[in-house]
Amino acid sequence: MVIEGVCLPIRDTWDQAMDRCYRLFPCLSDPAQRSSLGLKLAMVMVHLVYAGILFLFDEDLIEKTKREPWYIALYLLLFFATLVQYFIASCSSPGYVIDVMRAVNEKYSIFQTTSVASKQPASSKNRSLVVTVDGSQLGRNLLGSNTTSWSKLVMDLYPPGTSARTWTCSYCNVEQPPRAKHCHDCDRCVLQFDHHCAWLGTCIGQGNHCRFWWYICGEMALCIWTGILYISYLKANISRAWWKDAIMILLLIALSIVLIFLMLLLLFHSYLILTNQTTYELVRRRRIPYLRSIPERVYPFSKGICKNLYGFCCVRSSMYSMEPLPTPQEIEEKLRPYTCVEVVTCRCC
Repeated sequence: MVIEGVCLPIRDTWDQAMDRCYRLFPCLSDPAQRSSLGLKLAMVMVHLVYAGILFLFDEDLIEKTKREPWYIALYLLLFFATLVQYFIASCSSPGYVIDVMRAVNEKYSIFQTTSVASKQPASSKNRSLVVTVDGSQLGRNLLGSNTTSWSKLVMDLYPPGTSARTWTCSYCNVEQPPRAKHCHDCDRCVLQFDHHCAWLGTCIGQGNHCRFWWYICGEMALCIWTGILYISYLKANISRAWWKDAIMILLLIALSIVLIFLMLLLLFHSYLILTNQTTYELVRRRRIPYLRSIPERVYPFSKGICKNLYGFCCVRSSMYSMEPLPTPQEIEEKLRPYTCVEVVTCRCC
């Protein structure tokens, strides 16, 4: 009873303080966002620990900084650029289907007028958001539809005769275009769903896959440079202070493991980019209904290496593109073996 009497005022004071904090920062009232914020703080702390211990232990590095300030300036620039890339990738939208569906339905009248006047591929503009669909036939098919514009748009991306249940998400109850998938962590459907990244605290999809790839590049470069600085310290100061050496060696081992993982991840995602695939499509291809009938060695959404790279790197992040499933003629064309002339003319590009 005495303990409860003492703890009760403390608990009330804590609850009042947390209520004020939630009013000042509404995002903290959501447990998922608090978890994401804690993850981001942990990632920043890991980076600061590695850089801080290096500057704290290595006196030669401090002297080198005075003699050659540009060297450390470049390292610190890469350090902060990597953290900025991390926050940009983690805070950017992966491309939620519900947002794109609202944009299409809200601006359908503008889309209809633009489609008739220009006869260009279907598009819907909502401020900075642009939705495009490959194939001019889709724009003509949408004419005459009214409130079901999104349903009609999605329907035309699938082969004729496909049931509506095949592409309707049982969780969100929205029509999914090809390559979209419902993420159970985010509880929303994502365009060109790749995977849910635990380290970023968000899905990787069409909207942020490019940012994710550049973040991996920056993180790998930072790990390599940090590893070189750690090895240089151990070579010059080994056996001076055993506890410092032990800390540096343990951190270097952990850094090496992370570096190997980042290199494999970078190579894997580079392969996905060149072939216009996603992790989900590659790993679960036999479980995706519309990909089961397509041969394994066919990349159904690939447009060639150059076009795949252009679509991945050069298209604005505010533009979402939905790709129709390939026709049987296109699949047969992709299955056709390369001739010598086609190799010289770079058919794969």
